[in-house]
Amino acid sequence: MDGAAYLADVRREYRRLKDLADKALAQVSDDDLFHVPDPVSNSLAVIIKHMSGNMRSRWRDFLTSDGEKPDRHRDLEFVIVESDTAETLLAGWEQGWDQALGALDSLEPPDLARSVSIRGESHTVVQAIQRQLSHYASHVGQIVQTARSRAGESWQPLTIPLGKSEEFNQNPTGYMEPPRLESAANGA
Repeated sequence: MDGAAYLADVRREYRRLKDLADKALAQVSDDDLFHVPDPVSNSLAVIIKHMSGNMRSRWRDFLTSDGEKPDRHRDLEFVIVESDTAETLLAGWEQGWDQALGALDSLEPPDLARSVSIRGESHTVVQAIQRQLSHYASHVGQIVQTARSRAGESWQPLTIPLGKSEEFNQNPTGYMEPPRLESAANGA
């Protein structure tokens, strides 16, 4: 395995997931963040809070301490309390991503052969990276779907809009991405 190429690809994919989620979240109101779709589903706020807690735990001291930190209270990530505002949750979201992306950016190819621990279980660094990538991708999918449902008719596609595939296929390098939207935290 070409460690440098792998790390470049993984960094790009993590950033792509964050960008996708950010673009989806930018299309909903602060109130929409707290909407619970049904009794067995999580609000966007809960997904954001959970992912943030996970990232801060898993990626802090990534190479030197267990990924499940003693100060993490996972069950509380699924409970919205009065102090959980759109502003505090989105600030935690950014902090979590900063932690994850900073840890990934600090890795060098020789680190890939090292072992790390998550909940006492040994993983290679590659396994740990892939485990988290899969976890985050599933939650980003939830964020996109829930945000799309909340945005309704005003939803702006995050990828190739329906009916535009042929246009894209004819000129993929000249295709314009949908315009970037301001963050929901900025009043969009």
